[in-house]
Amino acid sequence: MALPTSRQELIDFCLRRLGEPVIEINVDVDQIEDKVDDALQLYQEYHTDATFRTYLKHQITATDITNGYIPVPTNVLYVSQLFPINPVFSTVNMFDIRYQMMLNSMGDFMNFAGGMSYYYQMQQYLEFIDLILSGYPKTTWSRHQDRLYIWGEWEGGLGDLKEEDYVIAEVYTIVDPDTHTSIYNDMFIKNYTTALIKHQWGANMSKFDGMQLPGGVTVNGRQIMEDATTELKELEEKLRLEQELPPDFFIG
Repeated sequence: MALPTSRQELIDFCLRRLGEPVIEINVDVDQIEDKVDDALQLYQEYHTDATFRTYLKHQITATDITNGYIPVPTNVLYVSQLFPINPVFSTVNMFDIRYQMMLNSMGDFMNFAGGMSYYYQMQQYLEFIDLILSGYPKTTWSRHQDRLYIWGEWEGGLGDLKEEDYVIAEVYTIVDPDTHTSIYNDMFIKNYTTALIKHQWGANMSKFDGMQLPGGVTVNGRQIMEDATTELKELEEKLRLEQELPPDFFIG
């Protein structure tokens, strides 16, 4: 239980840190669930450990052509780039410039002429020509729409995008905590969830400020809430300064 591996174990861990069962934590179960959701959402939005880079492959359908966009899974946070759909040097036949260059290069290698440095330079040059002449497709994407708009010709046999073509996008997706349960043991998640529950506890008890309990104890919910507010602010600043990917990482 000291190392949470599930949502409930995380909740139990946070409540123990706040003093339960020695102290009664006056927070409703639904309120606690909300705070766990808030902590996970902030973690997934900003923390580097909450996302990973992958590649999304999609085969274009007739529905996509009619809609004018490609559906994107809800767990995708960013679409960083879309790879060229129709590169200049995309044909695969004996007359393709890449094929001819490979034949010449292999002959040079056998004669100990040219070498890998020449081949590498030519590959860079061809990629540069491809980028200048065709470039990367222009896209528009909004996370809350779950749609990737590609600016090009969708209709007709000569269009850029045809039915049954494949498009590949580089994306950043959310690490699912229910699948990868080690997220519940992340230090930020444990600290931030505890502070959120503490803040809710103080807010619930603040209406009884000044009330004296048996034994002479005075309720001070507002102080609990202020302490939690300070903890939350410090954790959020550390997250944005030390644990977030640079904002310009996803620009371009």
